[in-house]
Amino acid sequence: MIRAGIVGGTGYTGAELLRLLAQHPAVELVAITSRGVAGTRVDRLFTSLRGRIGLTFVEPSATHFERCDVVFFATPHGVAMSQARELLAAGVRIIDLAADFRLRDAAEFERWYKMPHACPDLLAEAVYALPETARDSIRQARVIAMPGCYPTSVLLGLLPLARLEKQSGGRQASVVDWHGIIADCKSGVSGAGRKVEVDLLAAEVSDNFRAYGLAGHRHHPEIEQQLRLATGRSVQLTFVPHLVPMVRGIHSTLYLRLESAGDQDLQQLYEACYRDEPFVDVMPAGSCPDTRSVRGSNIARIAVHRPSRNQAIVLVVEDNLVKGAAGQAVQAMNIAFGRPETQGLTQLPLLP
Repeated sequence: MIRAGIVGGTGYTGAELLRLLAQHPAVELVAITSRGVAGTRVDRLFTSLRGRIGLTFVEPSATHFERCDVVFFATPHGVAMSQARELLAAGVRIIDLAADFRLRDAAEFERWYKMPHACPDLLAEAVYALPETARDSIRQARVIAMPGCYPTSVLLGLLPLARLEKQSGGRQASVVDWHGIIADCKSGVSGAGRKVEVDLLAAEVSDNFRAYGLAGHRHHPEIEQQLRLATGRSVQLTFVPHLVPMVRGIHSTLYLRLESAGDQDLQQLYEACYRDEPFVDVMPAGSCPDTRSVRGSNIARIAVHRPSRNQAIVLVVEDNLVKGAAGQAVQAMNIAFGRPETQGLTQLPLLP
């Protein structure tokens, strides 16, 4: 059994992680922390878990995570890096669902997250754990950095073209205009976290649809970093997130200008790239995936369109709390501990 602990299990991502781990046949939940509700039973805060989880939230200082094989951080940015050294010294592997280990450059992290990095030396060994690109690295990793929800959708949507670019060997003609990518992304309100803010009130979100983060969104440098690594080229992305009046789900529409890939059969390219991926579904040509088709599941669905010879539009949908967060973290855990990758993650999407 994999002995797992969770730091910060009171948010939407933490609750989703609890739901998935409670159903995992190879996981024993050892401890879960919370400063705000320490002493409260988990199934009292989340009644959906009654009869499945008997743990009580405890203060972080009273938790003996050295008994764990892995600790998940479902916390605000800055928490995982403050505890990383102690856990690693005890032989515990870390899976961070925040951004502490996503960016390779400590100065870049400080610029976007407005705090100094507590352990910049660990950034070099941390693995950016998009499973479809990093399985071998995840197996050996001590520090596993989970991608953000928006980056997961954008990177999965562009990965086949990025790999084609890499295979081109850096020839002069680029496969795609990597300086002209537009990522038009929409998320349900749960992506903002379980907190009280005026902008997130039902009366503000319902019957409303708005963009945000145009001055700069924290996921922007993360996406560009990973695309540079995947393509071997410089990348410039226009990324515009939107808040839509639904609880969960992400829909990303990616607009690309094709260059030397003009004659490439994109449908065939995407199907070949994801043929053996258990959680990426390339839909038939002409499809338009919807967020409801992935709700509650660890599946990302992708459709690729070709309006003209030199233009491509890629549509990606995922559940921001599952494939965009907790589900993908469990997927990475499975890989890291040599379990079947799909174990505990075969739930079908919810309808309606």
